[in-house]
Amino acid sequence: MFIPHTDPERAEMLQAIGVESLEELFKDVPEAYRYPKLNLPPALSEMEAMAQVTSLSQANEHARELICFLGAGAYNHYIPAAVDMLLRRGEFYTAYTPYQPEISQGTLQAIFEYQSLITALTGMDISNASHYDGATATAEAGVMAYHYFRGKRNKILIPPSVNPQYRATLKTYLAGYESLNIVGDEAEVDPLSTPDYLLNQLDNNTALVIVQYPDFFGRIFDYTALAKAVHEVGALVAVVVNPLSLGLLKPPGQFGADIVVGEGQPLGIPLSFGGPYLGIFATRSEYAHKISGRLVGETVDVAGNRGYVLTLTAREQHIKREKATSNICTNQGLMALASAIYLSLLGKSGLRKVAELCYQKAHYAAEEIGAIPGYSLCVNAPFFHEFVVCCPRDVAEVNEHLLEHGILGGYDLGRDYHSLKNHMLIAVTEMNTREEIDLLCEALQEVSHD
Repeated sequence: MFIPHTDPERAEMLQAIGVESLEELFKDVPEAYRYPKLNLPPALSEMEAMAQVTSLSQANEHARELICFLGAGAYNHYIPAAVDMLLRRGEFYTAYTPYQPEISQGTLQAIFEYQSLITALTGMDISNASHYDGATATAEAGVMAYHYFRGKRNKILIPPSVNPQYRATLKTYLAGYESLNIVGDEAEVDPLSTPDYLLNQLDNNTALVIVQYPDFFGRIFDYTALAKAVHEVGALVAVVVNPLSLGLLKPPGQFGADIVVGEGQPLGIPLSFGGPYLGIFATRSEYAHKISGRLVGETVDVAGNRGYVLTLTAREQHIKREKATSNICTNQGLMALASAIYLSLLGKSGLRKVAELCYQKAHYAAEEIGAIPGYSLCVNAPFFHEFVVCCPRDVAEVNEHLLEHGILGGYDLGRDYHSLKNHMLIAVTEMNTREEIDLLCEALQEVSHD
């Protein structure tokens, strides 16, 4: 048992502050609240506590037990055993943000490798390390654009096809910015409209346009023309990516993106009931001094040996202080390391193979589901590994039936979009076998027959 202070230590501290007892120390607290009677169960031994916690955990249903077709921003991918094995090394597992960074060469090298892999994947110049998740990374793109224009441009355009959680987080982050307008995703806008409608809203007051690739509905668009139009009015383009899709798709850097953000969870990070995850943030070198987080660089010491340093530390506790554009204090170092290990293990060909498996299996599933009476594919657009299905019944009812068959169904889009009632977003990854997809189709047929 850990006892923080012994009785002699307590007596010494009480004497130092000039009181005789703990009771005297807390005398200003109303007596009725000093030592309230707590309704706690009897104490358990370690063995009894472990048995109880294990019993409670068995009530959870998860992707290892269920066939999973749920995505909407977090995906069930295979994670090589080496990822977890390396993460659990003590020098990584217990490390925190280095306050004397040059001493922590191993941590700095791991971050440097992560940044290098992300820039190669996205086609951008630099990557920071890192943010809490895709939603906060997207919000930080808004923060960066606002400060880049020194608040002189006060409009951010974002369509409803961007993840609803990301849009909500962006608006929460920027709620206190004076006269800043976040528009484009109003309730009357058709969520399944193509991003071209944003062209009519571009003007010289636009600071940033945010689009998703593939978008929240799984659709793939070429944003080259949009990026060109945005740049013509002097604004910036941020692209929210699924990083795994970039094993197959053109990187955003090749069609004019200024900022690339996204959720790094598909890169070797388990679902974990929602976190911890990883916020990816990459940009062009000319915006380096406006980003939050940190940049690790490679250099040589006085003896000519290779070493790693914090090239840029934008944290408010460090060089920028009151000039910092963000209050980000922690990079998700362990999660960044997980994604770096994952990408290193797979390599270019391995990442492409996983992306191809996701693509091919999703298209097989879409073709089979589209042939079931009562179901149809709602979107006529190229997609990666998610697609929207129109269901004959309420999605909650369909998912309840699927769960009876041990299947975790798709995301109910009606929860976020009133016009998309009975629309289900289905995700298929390399983890889904053909037999599982066929089982999904059989279960969906049963629903349509009820």
